[in-house]
Amino acid sequence: MGAALALAQRGVGTTAGNPPVGCLIVAGGRIVGRGWTQPGGRPHAEAMALAEAGPAARGATAIVTLEPCAHESPRGPDCAGSLVAAGVARVVVAAGDPDPRTDGKGVARLRAAGIEVVTGVRTAEAEAMMAGFFTRRRLGRPHVTLKLAVSLDGSIALASGVSRWITGARARAHGHLERARCDLILVGRGTLDADAPSLDVRLPGLADRSPRIAVMSATEIPGNDARRIASPAALAAVTDADLVLAEGGAVLAASLIAADLVDRLLLYRAPILVGGRPALAALGLPDLAAAHGRWRAGPVIDLAPDRLETYTRIR
Repeated sequence: MGAALALAQRGVGTTAGNPPVGCLIVAGGRIVGRGWTQPGGRPHAEAMALAEAGPAARGATAIVTLEPCAHESPRGPDCAGSLVAAGVARVVVAAGDPDPRTDGKGVARLRAAGIEVVTGVRTAEAEAMMAGFFTRRRLGRPHVTLKLAVSLDGSIALASGVSRWITGARARAHGHLERARCDLILVGRGTLDADAPSLDVRLPGLADRSPRIAVMSATEIPGNDARRIASPAALAAVTDADLVLAEGGAVLAASLIAADLVDRLLLYRAPILVGGRPALAALGLPDLAAAHGRWRAGPVIDLAPDRLETYTRIR
């Protein structure tokens, strides 16, 4: 399952509307088919893996990170039916599919065909990797990651507004990798006007993974073709992106947190003291009780001289 999850990672940020799934076909102790959801959502991982395995899939084990879909679409057959037709003997599934068109029906179809099905293998990891898909199904909106680059004292810029650069080259490169893994990048109108950021991916081999750009602005943006999102609440109307990366600035960050729309927090912390503009001064919580019990600490990544702290919203 670890290998299937690694395959699924290849599709993150390119499959909006469909989840990024990984699939392996194993026969006789060796991998005979590999697949992951392709850009745009098709072919599905199972279809790709079965095509590679060919006749070797008969009697084999399929390892898949999400319950195989049970509904046909104009874009292709259902994966549960394809696995049955291929003659696999066993299917191992990480996470159930919350889409009501499948939700349990994929597993039921496999079992009805006499296929052994094992479920619940590394479920938490699979759901975290497909966070955009699961957030869309459960909360009816995209999954939102907030990225903040701050000093030790929580500043995002000097008092003058200068912020280039709070963090070093390694941290900035990691930020570009996060851009490559999202469908839509979101900035505030103040950041757009002050910095005119390019918001593209500047990593070798990943330039084609630059996300679409959106700006949080209550008013129209003359001369700019970026998508306008009028308010945090309007994110629910964004149906063509499952993974949103919010990059700045302070007003946008505070508004998203206040609206409880941030699902994941990336805190790039530089070992400097600035005494400048605080990252979340506009949040203005009335008391500390409202701040506790909301965030779960995740991995800390060394990006010397900086470090990345990750947090997920407890829901």
